[in-house]
Amino acid sequence: MDFTDIFSTALTQALGPNAIVYALAAIGLNIHFGYTGLLNFGQAGFMAVGAYGLAVTVVVAGLPFGVGLVMAFAAPLLLAVLLGFPTLRLRADYLAIATIATAEILRLVFGSVEMKDYFGGSNGLTGYSSVYKDLNPYSEGIDWGIVRYSRDDLWSVTVGWVLVALGCLIVFALMRSPWGRVLRSIREDEDAVRSLGKNVFAYKMQALILGGMFGGLAGLFLALKQSSVVPSDYSTNITFYAYTALLLGGAARVLGPVVGAIIFWFLLSGLGSFFGQATSGVDPLIPSWIMDDTQSSLVRFIITGLALMLLMIYRPQGIFGDRREIAIDGR
Repeated sequence: MDFTDIFSTALTQALGPNAIVYALAAIGLNIHFGYTGLLNFGQAGFMAVGAYGLAVTVVVAGLPFGVGLVMAFAAPLLLAVLLGFPTLRLRADYLAIATIATAEILRLVFGSVEMKDYFGGSNGLTGYSSVYKDLNPYSEGIDWGIVRYSRDDLWSVTVGWVLVALGCLIVFALMRSPWGRVLRSIREDEDAVRSLGKNVFAYKMQALILGGMFGGLAGLFLALKQSSVVPSDYSTNITFYAYTALLLGGAARVLGPVVGAIIFWFLLSGLGSFFGQATSGVDPLIPSWIMDDTQSSLVRFIITGLALMLLMIYRPQGIFGDRREIAIDGR
């Protein structure tokens, strides 16, 4: 059992591009759920339209990369508006139902045979990331022993963590402004906010748009770092993984989603590497009658899920959160 290799794998993934994707998505959910009390179960849909906004614009429409970036932010903005108007005046659970259904509808549409000419079907779209890759200033990757990245991953890590830092600064500034204090008040008691003359619907719509655009940014980053957009990458699981990261770090905390994403990927990767080594080799640590190498890749999700359950029982506010911050006014 090589514990150094296990730790190296876990740390590389915890600071790598995958963790960045979930950190960006969780920042958006933090605006929705943590600060405003909006139960958005369709963040994968915002990510998908952000990614396809870039890919379709560049590959199918043949427009410049810069126009594709604009569309990557315009698409989630439009989706938030379309979702917000019929749902934000209703109970919180209606938004949850509408968002998760919309995300699944979008995934099926993007992967459908009938729309293959526009979205590439189940194979997705490629050939739009050359401009992004040409901007890579690194001549080679790094190997520091405990952390190893290829040239492309090193560029994605650099860009990604800069985006995460900027996102945290934006959230920090907004949530300490009068606008952010209104959002917190809406989460606590929107009737009281309405009685003070505030347009609760408008504030909710603005929060939905802002958080959705962070979701679009996460989808855009995912599309750029892997140079392909595939419908299966935007399943419902990605939303709940982002929620896991948010709840681990703590809702309504600026750095909560970031720390949560790092811990989540450290645990997943570390446990996957541990059980992979424990079930392989001539004389495995764990006998095959208990677990084989195929099952070992799934056990990490079971243990991570149990850890999250225990966290929700004994510290539901997360590592840095406040128990009062996770209350939702569902009226």
